[in-house]
This record gives sequence, structure tokens and C-alpha cells, in this order.
Amino acid sequence: MHRYLAGDEDRRKILAAVGAANVEELFASIPAELRCGPLELPPARSEEEVRQEFWRLAGSNLAPDCTACFMGAGVYRHLSPALADAIIQRGEFFTAYTPYQPEVSQGTLQAIFEFQTFVCQLTGMDIANASLYDGATAAVEAVLMAHRLLPSRRRVVLAGALHPEHVAVLTTYCEPQGIAVHRVPPGADGRVDREALATAVADDVVAVVVQSPNVLGIVEDLEGTSAAARAVKAMAVQVVCEATSLGLLTPGGELGFDVVCGDLQAFGIPPTFGGPHLGFFATRQEYLRQVPGRLCGETVDVDGRPGFVLTLSTREQHIRRAKATSNICTNHGLMALYVTIVLSLLGKKGVREVAMASHATAEYLKAALRSPGSGVTLAHPESPTYNEFLVVHPEPDELLRRLAREGVLGGVSTTRWSGELPPGILIAATERNTRGECDRLLDGIRRLA
Repeated sequence: MHRYLAGDEDRRKILAAVGAANVEELFASIPAELRCGPLELPPARSEEEVRQEFWRLAGSNLAPDCTACFMGAGVYRHLSPALADAIIQRGEFFTAYTPYQPEVSQGTLQAIFEFQTFVCQLTGMDIANASLYDGATAAVEAVLMAHRLLPSRRRVVLAGALHPEHVAVLTTYCEPQGIAVHRVPPGADGRVDREALATAVADDVVAVVVQSPNVLGIVEDLEGTSAAARAVKAMAVQVVCEATSLGLLTPGGELGFDVVCGDLQAFGIPPTFGGPHLGFFATRQEYLRQVPGRLCGETVDVDGRPGFVLTLSTREQHIRRAKATSNICTNHGLMALYVTIVLSLLGKKGVREVAMASHATAEYLKAALRSPGSGVTLAHPESPTYNEFLVVHPEPDELLRRLAREGVLGGVSTTRWSGELPPGILIAATERNTRGECDRLLDGIRRLA
């Protein structure tokens, strides 16, 4: 039987076992400036005391479903059907693992196949992979694929207002690969500056990446951006953070883009403190062998019966090893299944209705905030938006705190990105925001701004 020791006796035995005279000697290899010193921890508590403390902390949260919520900036609150929750929690789905053996994984493989089909329909592309972690890593995969196809090129151009967190992840992955990241800031209207983009795009550019709707909520000039990329034979990549916009806006697959990728969280995955998300990646048939992760296909067995198989799997743990197309993710299976269920329930008509309702709600808010005395100013009043827009206010954090005290989550402050965006509040509206909630937000802004 093990005997658990504590305090000085514990330390003495550990030091003796590793051959160190004291704690300072044990940590001598760590520079002094990096040591935090003794931790100021509170006294130990009982299990019940800890439970009560967590309940107290949980009580300080504002649940979006119990408030008027207009938060977005990459995480959106859309319809989440109860049926999807019920199906996703079934044991055979919740515990399913990688479908290496097709004969016992037909359900999982078919679900992935249907997911890929939905992504192709949404993006206007030929093929789609079995999903990725999130939109940021999907954008990274697009640039890395472009670099595999054009290995002599060492620069990627980020056009317009790409989400700052996507920029950070792209920079983290690209710089060690020797790929320079060149950012072209948006113009005065919040969209891609065509002249600045034309100047930045040259023969050394491997890809041009643009987000639409961009982080400011503005619908970008996709045709102009893809034309600029094609002019130097670089790959054109569209990033989509608010995926329900694909029910209303023309996707990059129909506008000359080589890759359309991004995040599908908006299709029913609850915000839940920022995750989990679901990345998607769609491209043209000619790039099939360079697609990251895995891809499922439909076939027939020796008796002619239809079935599904893992057609392509080029991750490093398979035979590709160092030649793997991806070291980030194979697929985010459970979340992909969730979105597949939601899209199956919505259908083409439902997806469009969600998009139309979200857009109409945002336009109602924008129209009201244009009027004198609204308390804020629209940052880009003439630019086309989908369901999100930026309002300018000198103290966005304080205004949001005042609104929260009245039960209104008024949006996301741009101050969290350290000056990369104009100071203000990103307000997002979806089909879940009622007219009454919108009026509460408008009234609160007028009184408290």
C-alpha cells in the first residue's frame, strides 16, 4: 500500500531520489528571471466548498440564451435544433473513432461523405476534405497547400480586413516555413484597396488570402481579389468566418477562387466560451492530391453494393510521413457530424432563410443607428455588410459594461486586438435576435453611449 507524504518530508524524499541537495539546485537549469517563485495559493478546501465556489463563479456568467446577445467577431449564435443535440449524443456517434476499418465504420464514413457534399454545395467547389479544427488553421492549410504547389514563391498577401486572430495563426505557421506574410490594409470603405493590392501582388506571391464577409462584417470585392491573384498565377483563397453568409452571398468557387475555407461554427454549434469550432476546406479537383487531412469517397463492394471508404488520407501517421500534406488535423469528426445534421434539417431553403433573416435583422439595426442621436456612428455606412457591422465609440468597453448590466450583450469591443481595428464595437445579428431584443439594444445605446 502506498503512503502519501506531505510537506518537508515529501520534498526531502524527492530531492534524494533525483540527487539534488535543495530545491534551488533542482531548478538551477531554469534562468532566475523565468522562475515565478512561491505560488500564493489559498488554503486547501473541502470538496463541497470547492463546488460552492464554482457555482458562485458560474453565477456571474451572462448566458446568451437568457439575454439579448449581439456578439460575433468570429463566433455566432444561430439556431441549434434540439434534434441535432439528441442525435449527436448517441453513443455510437459520441464515442466513434477514426474510420480506419471501413467494414465497421460505414455510418461514420457516410456522415463524412455527406459533410463533404454539403461543403461543396455551399462553396461552389469540386471537392472538400473531411473537416479541420477551425477557420484559422483552415486558412493556414490553404497557404501551405499553395506553397507545395508553388514552392519557389515565398510571400503570402493578406488582403483587406482579415480577422486578427487568423493573421496571428497564419504568421505563426508561415514564418518558420520561410513564407513572408504581407498585409494589405483595407481602404477607407473597409474593403480591399484595389490599388494597394495590385502593388503588393507580384511574381513571388504564393497566395492571396481574403476574408468575406471580413472581420468588419463587410462583403469584400472577391472578383477583384481573385483577378489580382490570377494575374500573377498565385492561388486565390477566400476565408469565411460567418458560414451562414454562404446562403445569401456568391461563394468564391463561382468567382475564380482556388480555395474556399473557413469555419462552420455558425451552423448550430453553440458559442460555449469560444469553442469547439469546425474548419472546412474546399478546392478544385486538380488539387486533389494536395488536399490536407482526409477525404471520404463512395464506391461499391465485390457484390456491387454501395459503400463508403477513406479514399485519401495523407496525414503524417500514414505512409506519407515527411511528405504529409497536413500535420495539424485529420478531421474534427464529432463537430462535422453536428453540422451535417443541422444542414440536413435546414436544407437549401432553410439555409437561405437563416441568411436572409440574419441580414434583415442587421439592416434594421444599422438603419436605426444611422439616425441622429443614436449615440454611436457607423464606421462604414455605405459599405455592404451581411449580418455584422462596426460602430465607432470612444469608450467601447465601458459602453458594453453598461449594456451588460441591463442584460444586453451589445457586441465585441475591438480594443481586444490592440489597435489593429478602429476603436468601436462589432455588432452581429442573427435570426435568433427578436425585434424586441433589437429595440432593447438600440434604446440602451441611446441612453448609455
